[in-house]
Amino acid sequence: MGDGIPHAGEKVLAGRVALVTGGSRGIGLAIARRLGSLGARLAICARHADGLDQAAKVLAGEGVATLAVVADVTRADDVASMVAKVETELGPLDILVNNVGMGIFGPFHERSETEWDTVLDTNLKSVFLVSRTVAPGMIRRRRGNIVNISSLAGKNAFSNGGLYCASKWGLMGLTYCMAEELRAHGVRVSVICPGSVATDFSPHAGRNPATLLQAEDVAHAVAAMVTEAPTSFMSEINLRPLQKS
Repeated sequence: MGDGIPHAGEKVLAGRVALVTGGSRGIGLAIARRLGSLGARLAICARHADGLDQAAKVLAGEGVATLAVVADVTRADDVASMVAKVETELGPLDILVNNVGMGIFGPFHERSETEWDTVLDTNLKSVFLVSRTVAPGMIRRRRGNIVNISSLAGKNAFSNGGLYCASKWGLMGLTYCMAEELRAHGVRVSVICPGSVATDFSPHAGRNPATLLQAEDVAHAVAAMVTEAPTSFMSEINLRPLQKS
């Protein structure tokens, strides 16, 4: 279609197994939909069964068969069980999208230790745990893609964003170290940094939703990363809305 990026109906990921964390809604669901439409054997995970089941039904209605796995990706035991289930039922993982994320905002000195742990565990520790679990298999097979969904908040500071920015700045550092360690083994590690996206993660009060990024824009970037030629990799994509207001 002229942009060099595969579109739905082009099964360029046929035979490849993909796992999307936080795949039951928003950006994660859009990414799952795009990877499935490109032919990937798809798994999604989230902590709540109801949301997962509904997402799997939506995807099935669009012709995308999906393995839905309930897991808390901040817990090592859950991660190990989830990856084992995916690889037993679908096959060895070729694509991992670390999408799960959350935010707690407000002055840093008014936030609790529990809130700090919740944000850092969800946005950063989870990426370490899931990536650590799938990386050895990718290294053995000398192929794979790991895509981490960060944020422009991982590059820019803003008032009341201390916990969230800390987690996303940390994710940027982790991603680049992972990339350097795995590229010699044929495994690509990349990061996508979206700006304001029209999801229920943040209401973006006062903004016209039509001027925000859409979840599908992030999915489009993921598709570009996992379908590029094997001799290169996009290490980072920054996504911004075209209009500022």
